[in-house]
Amino acid sequence: MLVTRPVARRLLRKELGLFFGSPVAWLFLAAFAGACLFIVFWAESFFARNIADVRPLFEWMPVLLIFLCSAITMRTWSEERRSGTLEHVLVQPSALWRFALGKFYACEFLLLLALAATAPLPLTVAAIADLDWGPVLAGYLASALLGAAYISIGLFVSARTDNAIVSLIGSVALCGALYLLGSGLFTGFFSAEGAETLRRLGSGSRFASITRGVIDVRDLVYYLSLSCGFLGLSIYSLEREGWARLATTPRQRHWRLGILLLLANLLAANLWLDRVANLRIDVTQGRLYSISDASRELVTHLREPLLIRGYFSARNHPLLAPLEPQLKDLIQEYASAGRGNVRVEFVDPAQDPELEQEANERYGIKATPIQVADRYQTALVNAYFHVLVQYVSEYKVLSFAELIEMRTAASGQPEVQLRNPEYDITRAIRDVLYNYRAGGDLFAGIDEPVEFIGYVSSPAQLPDELLAYREAIEDPLRRAAEASGGKFSYRFLPPEQGNGELAQRIEQDWGFAPMRDPLDEERSFFFYLTLADSQQVVRLPTGEFDPDDFRQVLDAGLKRFAHNFTRSVALSAPRVTPEVARQGLGGPAFNTLQETITRDHSLLLEDLADGTVSPEADVLVVIAPQQLGETAIFALDQFLMRGGTVILATSPWSVQPDDSGLDMQRRRNGLKAWLKHLGVSIGDSLVLDKRHANFPAPVRRVTGDYEFRDVQIVGYPYFIDIREDGLADHPVSRNLPQVTMAWASPLRIEPPAGVRLTRLLTSSREAWASDERDITPQQDSSWPAPEQTRRELLGASLQGRFSSFFSQPPAALAQLPGTTAAAHGFVRHSPESARLIVYPSNDFLSDRVLGAQVRASGNQYLGPIQLFNNTLDWALQEERFLQIRARAHFNRTLPPMEQRMRLALELANYGAAVGWLALIGIVAWLMRRWRRAWFRRELGL
Repeated sequence: MLVTRPVARRLLRKELGLFFGSPVAWLFLAAFAGACLFIVFWAESFFARNIADVRPLFEWMPVLLIFLCSAITMRTWSEERRSGTLEHVLVQPSALWRFALGKFYACEFLLLLALAATAPLPLTVAAIADLDWGPVLAGYLASALLGAAYISIGLFVSARTDNAIVSLIGSVALCGALYLLGSGLFTGFFSAEGAETLRRLGSGSRFASITRGVIDVRDLVYYLSLSCGFLGLSIYSLEREGWARLATTPRQRHWRLGILLLLANLLAANLWLDRVANLRIDVTQGRLYSISDASRELVTHLREPLLIRGYFSARNHPLLAPLEPQLKDLIQEYASAGRGNVRVEFVDPAQDPELEQEANERYGIKATPIQVADRYQTALVNAYFHVLVQYVSEYKVLSFAELIEMRTAASGQPEVQLRNPEYDITRAIRDVLYNYRAGGDLFAGIDEPVEFIGYVSSPAQLPDELLAYREAIEDPLRRAAEASGGKFSYRFLPPEQGNGELAQRIEQDWGFAPMRDPLDEERSFFFYLTLADSQQVVRLPTGEFDPDDFRQVLDAGLKRFAHNFTRSVALSAPRVTPEVARQGLGGPAFNTLQETITRDHSLLLEDLADGTVSPEADVLVVIAPQQLGETAIFALDQFLMRGGTVILATSPWSVQPDDSGLDMQRRRNGLKAWLKHLGVSIGDSLVLDKRHANFPAPVRRVTGDYEFRDVQIVGYPYFIDIREDGLADHPVSRNLPQVTMAWASPLRIEPPAGVRLTRLLTSSREAWASDERDITPQQDSSWPAPEQTRRELLGASLQGRFSSFFSQPPAALAQLPGTTAAAHGFVRHSPESARLIVYPSNDFLSDRVLGAQVRASGNQYLGPIQLFNNTLDWALQEERFLQIRARAHFNRTLPPMEQRMRLALELANYGAAVGWLALIGIVAWLMRRWRRAWFRRELGL
């Protein structure tokens, strides 16, 4: 290693000793550490951002390093020149480049010490929250490389002057110009192509790419090229000091040629690597900026070419400009994974009227009015920022609103970032692929043969209506089998034949009990239609025994076995208009939840009162139910018994705002007996937790004889903050950083035999249940906890063989218009695939709670929605999209802390920084003593 050479080693020790022997060095290091902490905690309002990262530190690092590196290097060569020792260095037998490397190593070592002084910040964040260390380590790597480039520039400027102050000013000017070259302040005056070129030349724009967690070889080579280039220029500049002014020697020509070849090769290497987009490493947790294996697997199923076209305007908003190359790089990843089946195009519709007309008329892509500024004027332009995904005749457009996430920073400035581009693009590919196949081959997505088995009694035992239905469905079954290519078959089995063993088995395994003819009570028969493969059995609903509807029912059942169709979610929730919800009337509203479901699935608004669930439903979601009748409970029960998944969010209480604050309203769901039969009990109280989130609560403030009503951000124990040990190692909750459960009741579960319990969400150990009805925060209110606290279960999954709550269909079903008890069928036991997922809260998914969390945290909060999406993906067995969704880029929130705790953490960071500097001081003192001893030994004293 070059650093072990004697000259470089001696210079390293000498420079470090001289640096720490000056009080100016201490001032610069202390100022750097203080500036970093000041920026993070005060300028960027670390706690107000409520995000567990150190992004503000690295956002300012390119600017701070300009001054630090210039200060470190300002005396390196200028002091040698001023004191006259430069001539002594030039006549030494050792090569000049060894002296230059020795000074470079010394300055880089000092830079690393300065960066180490900021280490307490990420360590503190990691101690109080879930910190993604990938971007942090990448940020320090980028800081070291950028600092090395700045140090090389500083050494070059210092070699050109004998005045340290001039060297400082020159280094700051040159490094600052390199930084501004790629900043938005400068690139905003150019077109998109010109701005992208400048960003590639700027030191700060390259830095931002690494600190977000993507280590690109092109960025590393860029910084190393700057370091090598300016080091070469500084050595060449010093070498010229010993040359004759008017003579030209072969040595001089060799030096000139060598420095030109060095710079030309560095430039050529950067130009060549600029065309290579795949040499990068994503070090973020979950690899947020590269497509996952699930996305790669999806594009391998393509049988026809897929087109991904990006519509980007040349003139766009400065905040969108840095996002465009990120999105383009990600789209190129799909092209690489598609192995020729994915075609990528990037166009500017404004430059091609035909493309713009096609975008507007065929795809419905409209430009977004955006205010932009250039050197001459500020104008409102129509800009494009869209992505088109097209597969044969099917297409989907991702608009500006779907790709971008905007929020307001604590400083008041807007922050714009890509929301979750991989999930959005992969979802679009899935949709167009599934929609195309849905209009064609139904069996293309079925990997394992499926068999239709009708457990139907002999014709003599069937009522005339069912006999006619049995004969009518033969033809659709035959045609489906012919079109399936061997993936579908059918047969009818009379359960009573033989010794009746089949009848006993299907009643024991699936609860298929004999039906009774309402016109002849003595006649019993079987009429159950099922689909089965080696893993699951699905019972087909018979509806009104209309043969014209059977093919639709059959196709809906077959889609349960296919992997290439959009799933259907049946939702039973209070329906409240936005106007009524804004007035705080009519109970909780769930418009955000409905919009979330419709983004990825087909939404069926279900009314359980008719005793049935739509045969197209793959999952039944029941949110905040109220006064469910016997027929509604029967519909719920039978959907579960048929092997379906029921997601239930309910509690005895719901909270509504009123003039006096918050009002607890009892919400009788009618499910208490049914849940108890399944081993589930929801307590008649609310859970509080010392580890809780903030809430913009209506607070009553009393001053003298006057009472004031105000809204304050307060710590609210009824908003339970669930994180880390409260999130189970389960696909539903494994990758969630945090979830807030609002106004939840304690959940008790004793699963019956044959049913598996999985605890999904639990509170901290400092939680308790309270029957207190006054839940409105008061001024300086406290929520005293009892002496004994415990963990409370706040979310659970039950899976296995359930038994029906009913012994027979309710008599009320026969009174419904156009229905009979036989039409609804009756299943006594569920298969192993049946699932019940319970969250004991009516409100945690409501618009009111989600909006309150946004106001309390200052950023978009979708923790409960993310939990619900994970639950749906797991219930639908879409592990592929559960994996991609888990990689979603949403903010990791900080745990709630009191003001005193925040101040203590800030002071602790400053104390740790001071401790680092003290340690450096001790090392410097020891090095100074060693330096004096070395001089005495060299002089023979």
